[in-house]
Amino acid sequence: MAEIVLGIGSSHGPLLSTPPEKWDLRAQADRENKKHWYRGKTYDYESLLKERAPGFAKEVAVEVRRDRFAQCHKAMEALTRKFKETAPDAVVIVGNDQREFFDEGLTPSITVYRGGEIRNLQHTPANSPPGINIAEPGNAPQEGASYPGSTALADHILDSLAAENFDLAQSDQTPTAAPRGGIPHAYGFLYHSILGDTPPPSVPIILNVHFPHNVPKNRRCLDLGAALTRAIRSFNGFKRVAIMASGGLTHFVVDEELDRKILAAMQTCDEPALEAIPESMFKVGTAEIKNWYPVIAAANKAGLRYHLVDYVPCYRSEAGTGNAMAFVYWD
Repeated sequence: MAEIVLGIGSSHGPLLSTPPEKWDLRAQADRENKKHWYRGKTYDYESLLKERAPGFAKEVAVEVRRDRFAQCHKAMEALTRKFKETAPDAVVIVGNDQREFFDEGLTPSITVYRGGEIRNLQHTPANSPPGINIAEPGNAPQEGASYPGSTALADHILDSLAAENFDLAQSDQTPTAAPRGGIPHAYGFLYHSILGDTPPPSVPIILNVHFPHNVPKNRRCLDLGAALTRAIRSFNGFKRVAIMASGGLTHFVVDEELDRKILAAMQTCDEPALEAIPESMFKVGTAEIKNWYPVIAAANKAGLRYHLVDYVPCYRSEAGTGNAMAFVYWD
C-alpha cells in the first residue's frame, strides 16, 4: 500500500519568472483593466485605487520588488530541496486550466490525466498580453520537455473516486491542437521551476476553477483531497507518493487579509474555516486557491505536519495589483 509522504503548495505566475525591473509590463495591463475582482466586487483601476487608499506606492519601488523576487526564489529552492530529500516514487499534482488544455467546447469540472507521457512546451504567441511571454522560461525549457505519467495510479484514482460518487473526466494525451500544445502552465511551472524537469511518474488533476458554471465548490475540493488520500493509500504500485498544489494565492488584486486567513487555517487544520470562505471571493487568479484545497485536505487526512516556507505579497501597482506568493510543505 502507498502512503502520502509529502505535500507541497507553491504559487506560480509571471512575476516569479520576470525580472523585477520588468514587473511594470503587467502593471500597465492592470491600469487598463476595467474589471478587477476584489472581495466579491469588481472595480476599474481608479476605483480600486480609491478603495484601497492610501495605496501601495512604497511596495512597488524597484528595490522592494527585487527583495520580494529574491524571497520567492529562496522559497522555491527550499521546496526543490525538500522534494529531492523526500524522493517520492510518484507525485499527484493539482492545478487548473486556463484554456490551454480545454476550450469552450468542453470544460470539465475535475479531470484526471492518465497518459503515459506529459509534454511541456513554451507558448509565446505574438498577441499575448504584455508581460506574459517574458515569463515563459519559468514554465518550460526552451526546447520543451517530456515527463513520465503514471497511468496505473491515474486509473486507480479514477476507479476509487468513482466508487465515492465523484463524476470525473479523464484524458489520455495533451492535445496538440490546444493553444499550448502541452500541459497547462500551472503544471509546467512545477515540473520545470520546482522539480527541475526530472519528476517521478506523475498524475495531473485538472480543476476548472475559472470558468462558470461547473466550478467545484469549496466543500467538494476538500472532499476530493480526502478521497485522494484514500485512493493513494489503497494503491499497490508505489510505496511513497507526494501531492502538490499549484497556484494562488490572491491575485490579480492582492488581499493579504484573506491570504493570512487561509494560511492560518492550513496551520490549524481548520477545514471548516476554509469551506466557509464565500465562493464570491474566488474569482480570476484568486480562484487558484481552490487548487490548494484538495492538497490541504489530503495532507490533513494523511497526518502530515504543516510548514510555511514563506509568504511574499508581490505588488506591481499602487492599487495593490500583483500576486501574493506562498510556498509551503507538509511532511
